[in-house]
Amino acid sequence: MADTDRTETDARGQLFDQLDDVRAGMLGVEGSGQHMQPMTHYFDRDTGELWFITSRDTDLVRGIGQGNTAHFCVQSTSQDYYACLSGPIRQSQDQAKLDEIWSAVAAAYFEGGREDRDVCLLHMPLREAAIWSSSGNPFAFGIEVLRANMTEDTAKTGTHKVINFASAA
Repeated sequence: MADTDRTETDARGQLFDQLDDVRAGMLGVEGSGQHMQPMTHYFDRDTGELWFITSRDTDLVRGIGQGNTAHFCVQSTSQDYYACLSGPIRQSQDQAKLDEIWSAVAAAYFEGGREDRDVCLLHMPLREAAIWSSSGNPFAFGIEVLRANMTEDTAKTGTHKVINFASAA
């Protein structure tokens, strides 16, 4: 395996770990003119897909229509890790997936619970992700800033990687 392949695999694994650990992010629909909004995601590691439960009667669902492109951004609260994911998003009628991810938290937002007519499942297969991360070590950060100021180099305090999921298929 080439170093670039290993780096891609490591970055993908780190992203998947973060998506498992972080419970919410900001979801926005391209071209809708709407602000991004906080949403809980349900990540399927095997398929590289995000799922969301929302109300059919929201600006978000109206912005998606029958299909659009979305961006979902997450930030780790325990590490210096940021990711912005993009991909097509659409409403889904996958009742088995809805049953799989349904929870007491989701039920709290719908008067009729799981059977409420406003329950809307959104499906977002990942197309691309941009990630930024650093060690989060303040001492290492300070040393790197000091080194950069004492040389003609710029500070290298973290990594940035773009993962293309389409090319991995």
